Amino acid sequence: MEISSKHLPADERRAVTVEAVIALAAEQNPGEITTAAIAKHMGLTQGALFRHFPSKDAILQAVMEWVAERLLARVDKAAQAAASPLAGLEAVFMTHIDFVAQHPGVPRMLFGELQRAVDTPAKRMARTLIERYSKRLAVLIVKGKAQGELDNEVDTAAAATLFIGAIQGLIMQSLLAGNTERMRVDAPGAFAIYRRGIGSVR
Repeated sequence: MEISSKHLPADERRAVTVEAVIALAAEQNPGEITTAAIAKHMGLTQGALFRHFPSKDAILQAVMEWVAERLLARVDKAAQAAASPLAGLEAVFMTHIDFVAQHPGVPRMLFGELQRAVDTPAKRMARTLIERYSKRLAVLIVKGKAQGELDNEVDTAAAATLFIGAIQGLIMQSLLAGNTERMRVDAPGAFAIYRRGIGSVR
């Protein structure tokens, strides 16, 4: 379905462009998405698209910025609403899974960028996202240890890495199966195992 984006203000046009790329990435190999395909999806000419983005790499960087802004905002909200650090970790886990299930093009874009040999602005943005995400997890893990919810001997950095790895594993299996809902089904069980691994022994 084409997105009508003619006559939109510049900021909205940029946002619609990002959404178009994510929609296309859910349907095809992100590496094969051309500026011509993006423009066609939006009902624009390539010239109109390049008035807002100087290059395809600039578009991909905007996509990564969009992902970082929205994903981190969602996980922050989920963590802040939780009753305890461990509940916060679970809320973040489920919120992340829900975000990806809603935007299946996002992990395809992310994995695609990380596989590129060159260091692009979008790839750097993806790394920054992981770093910022890990710091948020570390805060929850440290609080959980301080409050006796988590095993005090747990390596905070390793626990954060394992958390992200568990989500990435669920996403990868879901993409391989061609069923994004699978990650939602499998997420509670995966988090239960993670929780037992880092939980305080009482």
